[in-house]
Amino acid sequence: MLSVIGLSVAFGGVRALREVTVEVREGELVGLIGPNGAGKTTLVDAVSGFVRCTGEVRLSGADIGGLPAYQRARHGLGRTWQSTELFDDLDVRENLTVAARNGSGAQVLDLVGMGWAAEAMPADLSMGQRKLVGVARALAARPRLLCLDEPAAGLDTRESAELGARLRALADQGQSMLLIEHDMGLVLGICDRVIVLEFGQVIAEGLPVVVRQDPRVIAAYLGDGGAVTTTLVDEQAE
Repeated sequence: MLSVIGLSVAFGGVRALREVTVEVREGELVGLIGPNGAGKTTLVDAVSGFVRCTGEVRLSGADIGGLPAYQRARHGLGRTWQSTELFDDLDVRENLTVAARNGSGAQVLDLVGMGWAAEAMPADLSMGQRKLVGVARALAARPRLLCLDEPAAGLDTRESAELGARLRALADQGQSMLLIEHDMGLVLGICDRVIVLEFGQVIAEGLPVVVRQDPRVIAAYLGDGGAVTTTLVDEQAE
């Protein structure tokens, strides 16, 4: 579904990504993890056409690397952002209609368990519910591949688990997804494969059970010193 080959991004003299190669197969949910500053969001920005890059980007076999962001979206590349910005003066149904392709997109609310909220206003929803509406809005455009940038950020444990279950269900129904997330338990629990970035390079890739035991991955997170380190080490101990 997605084939990224030798992708590099530089900001002035800083090389944010170095010869990154990533693949997402049809109907696959792939996790993209790494310490802060590893280049995860930059990779999605480059794939979706928001930053300049070198290398090859193909979607369903078509070369989209030279296209602007809106044309990549028309080819079926969808994405969410770290901050879920909904139109607060529109109800949920209208928020989805704005993004929908070929008519109303309200029906996709059922895919994320939010069908009851069609007439609700965004201000009346919890953070977790707003995140699910954001995912539904991206799905309303009927993407072949959906890139999710930290959808669980700011969610509590229950909300994160609910989101994870919805994403796994979508993958099981055939939706291809690339998931950036710091919630290690979520990624290891729902993804088919996991790709790990550090300093703009892929340092590990494979099944979750294999990646979480990789010494390079453990060292990368120990070096980061963040809360995610404890999660990774706890997972390893289990």
